[in-house]
Amino acid sequence: MQRINIPIRVGAIFAPGRPVQPVWFDWQKKQHRVQTITYRWQARRGEVDTLHFAVSDGQDLFELIYDTERRDWTLAGVEPGAQG
Repeated sequence: MQRINIPIRVGAIFAPGRPVQPVWFDWQKKQHRVQTITYRWQARRGEVDTLHFAVSDGQDLFELIYDTERRDWTLAGVEPGAQG
């Protein structure tokens, strides 16, 4: 996976009693629709919980990270053609 580590804009569903669900994100002047969440996990960065998502737009695989303290998203990496 190619490491990117850039802040991005993400549309996500935050519903009571349900896990966070990213549904789209902007990267390289394009909106990518999340077709599949292939894996999700939680980690800690110091005192901060981070939520990690391996997602696919139907062609490529991406790792998205949500920082629960700052409430922002990072595109951690991309694997082109992983789902194509």
